[in-house]
This record gives sequence, C-alpha cells and structure tokens, in this order.
Amino acid sequence: MARDLAEVRFLTVAEVADMMRVSKMTVYRMVHAGDLPAIRFGRSFRVPESAVEAAIDSHVSDTA
Repeated sequence: MARDLAEVRFLTVAEVADMMRVSKMTVYRMVHAGDLPAIRFGRSFRVPESAVEAAIDSHVSDTA
C-alpha cells in the first residue's frame, strides 16, 4: 500500500520547475492551490517525484 519513505524521492521547487518547464512561482501556485501535493520542511517545500509525474501525465492525457 503505502510506499516506504526511503523509496520516495522528493524534489525541490526549482527541480520541479525545471522538470515541468515552468517558473518556480507556477509551482508554488500549484502547491498552494492543492494541484500538486507537497511537504513543507521549514521554509521550503518538497514535492514527491511521483506526484510530479502524475501531474504531467494527467495534463498530457487531457490534451491528447
């Protein structure tokens, strides 16, 4: 069911922005809107890589 946390890869906002080819502000907006799940560590956010892949896949399949 739940994946072991040792197996989860977390990305920074900058890494997500590069991966999605958008600005960091766009990633922050997606996180705050609830469109992209994230965990807050202090003052920074970390996004599970699987969530980024799922978001990309859902947008690709919407336009296809």
